[in-house]
Amino acid sequence: MKSTRERVMQTLSTHPRATILEIAAEVGINAISVRHHLTHLQANGLVTTEEERHGVGRPRMVYLLTENGMEHFPTGYLRLTGNLLDHLKQSISPDELDAIFKSMADKLTSEYKPSLSRLNLEQKLELLTQVMSKEGFNIQWKHTGSSQYEIREISCPFYRIGKNHPEVCLFDRMLISNILSIPPEKIQIQHLTDSLCTFTVSD
Repeated sequence: MKSTRERVMQTLSTHPRATILEIAAEVGINAISVRHHLTHLQANGLVTTEEERHGVGRPRMVYLLTENGMEHFPTGYLRLTGNLLDHLKQSISPDELDAIFKSMADKLTSEYKPSLSRLNLEQKLELLTQVMSKEGFNIQWKHTGSSQYEIREISCPFYRIGKNHPEVCLFDRMLISNILSIPPEKIQIQHLTDSLCTFTVSD
């Protein structure tokens, strides 16, 4: 059975940039205990903290694993995936690589296409949240203008791979394009922070 401290680290491995209250909810202990464990993990160089703007008011403190902290989890698949992408990028053109990511997204979203015509954009955004959750993403969306929406990745299963291979974000963008029935050129990556993407969508 994993110790409480290991469960705190496991939570940060799947929910990077979490707050103390978010960690407490995931682990099932109170915030005071979480703070105690985080202090110990920070002292050992396994966890770090940053300020994050979150709406109006003071920034909130979020926690994330350091590189040393990440090494406590199996990383063989990361090396394999990275090597495969390195090999692909040396063997095929960028357009051919893009076509692979597009094909993957098309296959994943094909079952939803018959029902999309019956949904409005915000219903499609809710469906997108569910679809991406099944693939290991945690996203939030909000209306930012008369015909614009922002889709922010809170956690991404490819966030470590994306540090060296940012082109994997095309897979995310194609999922969004397919579910929202919006051409890819209307979906822009607004910024990339810690390999987590924020997309802006124009209806």
